[in-house]
Amino acid sequence: MKKISALFLVLSLVVFSAASQNITSDAGLKVPVDGIRTSDQGFASQEFRRGVQAYYKGSYNEAVMQFEKALSFMPNDSLILEWLGKAYYKSGMEGSALSYWQSALNNGFGGLLLENKVEVVRERRVTGDSTDKLMRLTEAGSFDGNFNGNMIFSGPVSVLPNYDGTMWLVAYDSNELLLLNQNGKVLDRITGPINGFDRPSDIIRLADGKLLLCESAGDRLALLNSKGHFERYIGEKGRNLGQMVGPVYLAEDELERIYVTDYGNRRVDVFDKDGTALYFFGGKQPGFKGLKGPTGISVIGESVYVADDQTGAIYEFDRAGNYVRELVEKETFKKPESIKVWNGSLMVCDQNKICSVDCNTGALFEYVRTGNVPSRVTAAVPDVNGNVLVADFSENEVYIMSKVQELVGGFFVQIETIDASKFPHVVVELKVENRHRQPVVGLQETNFFFTENKRPVNNFKMLGAASNNTEADITFIIDRSNTTKRYASEVETAIHEIAASMDDSYIVRIVSAGEIPVTEYQGKPSLLNNFSVDALKTPYSQTVNMDLALRLASNDLIKGNKKRSVILISDCNENSINFTNYNLAELTAFMNNNSIGLSIVQLQQSALGNEIDYILNNTCGDSYYVYRPAGLSNIINDIIAIPQGIYQFSYTSTLTTNFGQNYLPVESEVYLLNRSGRDESGYFAPLQ
Repeated sequence: MKKISALFLVLSLVVFSAASQNITSDAGLKVPVDGIRTSDQGFASQEFRRGVQAYYKGSYNEAVMQFEKALSFMPNDSLILEWLGKAYYKSGMEGSALSYWQSALNNGFGGLLLENKVEVVRERRVTGDSTDKLMRLTEAGSFDGNFNGNMIFSGPVSVLPNYDGTMWLVAYDSNELLLLNQNGKVLDRITGPINGFDRPSDIIRLADGKLLLCESAGDRLALLNSKGHFERYIGEKGRNLGQMVGPVYLAEDELERIYVTDYGNRRVDVFDKDGTALYFFGGKQPGFKGLKGPTGISVIGESVYVADDQTGAIYEFDRAGNYVRELVEKETFKKPESIKVWNGSLMVCDQNKICSVDCNTGALFEYVRTGNVPSRVTAAVPDVNGNVLVADFSENEVYIMSKVQELVGGFFVQIETIDASKFPHVVVELKVENRHRQPVVGLQETNFFFTENKRPVNNFKMLGAASNNTEADITFIIDRSNTTKRYASEVETAIHEIAASMDDSYIVRIVSAGEIPVTEYQGKPSLLNNFSVDALKTPYSQTVNMDLALRLASNDLIKGNKKRSVILISDCNENSINFTNYNLAELTAFMNNNSIGLSIVQLQQSALGNEIDYILNNTCGDSYYVYRPAGLSNIINDIIAIPQGIYQFSYTSTLTTNFGQNYLPVESEVYLLNRSGRDESGYFAPLQ
């Protein structure tokens, strides 16, 4: 009887291990031809399954351990190597990830898809997030004003990109404002109040989120809400203060003052944020003969730059209107029009070309020419995806321009998570970036194609895009070094002001950065109204391990809202902050690969330490002084406005699960204009 029981147990183990895996890739885990598997293959299959599940739960350290165990049973298995690389990549250890991916490639696994992934990640490690600011642009796609004989728009003259990937298009000839998505589809068409727009020429977004439209023939500005609906007019026709004749282009400075190039009056008119006229400038001054034909205008810091289409020059003034210098000498341009800021330089449109002008030296670089056909490029504006949106008035087209390297390299697509808990209903989260970590937002369901085992999935549906989220999860890191003792009231002010700007749909955490970082609070923002530094349990210390604090804070955010950020409150004293446990490259990779931003509230006005500055510059976020004039309440809005290229989809699977033991493959492809990208992954259905 005992012999029969033992034999039954052995047969059961053989059957279980044969059924425990049915991988259809080239990996060594697939079932042998004879259907009989070794015990090592069975054990490797079980550990691999646990590793995949841990990965999709965001437990990347656990996933690494499970994949390492699986690899110990089946060394050099290609599929395990690829997944181990993925787990290390999400953990921020990109060097280890590349090593395992290369091993899989050496086995002949992964093909061009894995080769491209290795190439992109290697390139990112060398260059970080930095890209060549001065690089030639090429056309990635275009939207024609006419389609099949029907007019879509006429006379595109200005473009304003939105944070969700859509864009506002000003049509001069058809007197309207259109909202377009990334595929050129018209989402909204606005003609203004009852009397309509009168030759609109430019549009900007104000600091409060409202839109300001310049009506050239109407000699006025139209204030619109964020949806483009008319509210009121600013200014009127005339030559006195607050009046204008043929206004053309707009700009806004840090003090929310509005600048308008007044072509008919040969000057620049200035209004405050409420639309009250303040002053105008551009007339004759010592050393300056006055503006002849002011067109494009832009403000950077204390400087106002104005293009003149009669002289072909660009002039610099201070914000009070005093002439400073001739940044670009006369006759450099033929008919300069729009000026916008991109990468710290001026982007100038001049007939059939777009140039960069260095604000310090006036040096020129030509981004692109539209060709020898009659062309009048009136606006070129960088969008949220790192492209440049170009309005060509003469050709009646809007071009999407991209850097040549980005267009050739395509998209970097990653399947982030797969939820098959309600199988056959499957939910997939997908991240789309360019080669330099910049998220690609504004994609629609038609831009995606999903397959299982190379066959189209059923009931495919796009559930949403993280770029549309209006909430974020926030983790505060409070520096507990001895040098911050005297800033207790400033720390409390920062917490109170930022927390007050959030409603209770947000999740907030507080991590104290001491010798050993500790999570001190997790809950609703409203409960921080009476926050006191004295309530923190972590003592002050001579030095703090900021790398451990950043790692702990980021870990807490991985499974949170898709818009998420760490806010560091510190005096940023370089002598009291340690980065000894994790190197800076690993920290920034960990945060970037998990879509976590970093913002800094400085307790004193001083330069950031080298380490903090490196992390800030290589992640998304900004630095704020605790007592800055604008306050801290806008930090959350800035975080929410950070682009996020994560999309969620659902479909119905038709694959057989073998009681939850089969590894089920899924492939995704993304298409937008002339660019594309793809990724492959897999998952397990629940055990039955």
